[in-house]
Amino acid sequence: MAKNYYEILGVEKSAGDEEIKKAYRKLAHKHHPDKTGGDEAKFKEINEAYQVLSDKQKRAQYDQFGSTFEGAGAGGQGAGFGGFDFSGFSGGQQGGFGFEGDLGDIFGDIFGGGRSSRARQEKGQDVAVDLEITMEEALEGVEKEIRLYISSSCPKCGGTGAEPGSKLKTCPTCGGAGQIAKQRRTMFGVFAQAEICPDCKGTGERPEKNCTKCAGEGRVKEERNIKVKIPAGIAEGQTIRVSGQGEAGFRPASGKSVPGDLYVTVHIRKHPLFERRGDDLYHKLDVNFTQAALGDSVNVPTLKNKLKLKIPSGIQSGKIIKIAGGGFPHLQGRGRGDMYIIVQIQTPEKLSKKQKSLLEDLRKEGL
Repeated sequence: MAKNYYEILGVEKSAGDEEIKKAYRKLAHKHHPDKTGGDEAKFKEINEAYQVLSDKQKRAQYDQFGSTFEGAGAGGQGAGFGGFDFSGFSGGQQGGFGFEGDLGDIFGDIFGGGRSSRARQEKGQDVAVDLEITMEEALEGVEKEIRLYISSSCPKCGGTGAEPGSKLKTCPTCGGAGQIAKQRRTMFGVFAQAEICPDCKGTGERPEKNCTKCAGEGRVKEERNIKVKIPAGIAEGQTIRVSGQGEAGFRPASGKSVPGDLYVTVHIRKHPLFERRGDDLYHKLDVNFTQAALGDSVNVPTLKNKLKLKIPSGIQSGKIIKIAGGGFPHLQGRGRGDMYIIVQIQTPEKLSKKQKSLLEDLRKEGL
């Protein structure tokens, strides 16, 4: 039975990108296998649904074909989500001019240019994930390991798609060219156009016997741990691209496909003591009346350790003291942001008799 990715994430078909992302993060957090009570199978299902619905092109393809739409591309630009191209006109049965391709195909064939996609390698599906780190980790940089359930090269056949002991043979459909000629009717007449072979999907070869583990795809779904380096100074919502760590392409051992990329969007957990504004860091420091009036030297926390800060005598509440270079390193370029200490003078709510007496004496002195 086809999977309903919208039901898996608990959203309507009309849900926007933010609503889908919010639903995914909530469910992924709840069912993550590393958590107590986590559900590994459910986590994999949630991740699969999000990878499709978070990508506009893949979502459009899914809405048209359902969760079996990988197979719907057999006669198009290649297997998998990344191979589809619906940029042109379609639906010749609906009347009109009956374009089966797009105008780029038509004029490319007329003038001998053709589409550049014919010469390029097919690419596996890109994968997008969210990662939460602490503010301390954002300050210093950190290496994180992410566990994904994605397509990888089949360990049984080594990515060839052929059962071990079986050989690859020239595809009889395309004669090893990886492409077939197809006629297209347009308003300008009938034109011949080359398309990716639907049987070998552009590789030019087919296994004598399909691998029993991957069914000839050369790839299987499996869990993979991927290490991602988070640079020092990264900000909330920034995305890191990890090249070649996405889904494997069709029959990766053929050399006709390359893996997709991994996109990691970083989210920084809120800190109880500090607020980040750009690359600057802000901290509210409570001082008492005597410290403000007479001055003092106090310990101030930072994201790394503590430092001694001199409070000048007579400081007013709300005054800001700047610590140069105490903020985040600039991700693009040299230098660092600054740290700003916002002084807050605290008025005591309860006083002892002695304290009241001393304050009365001060009041008599005009303080």
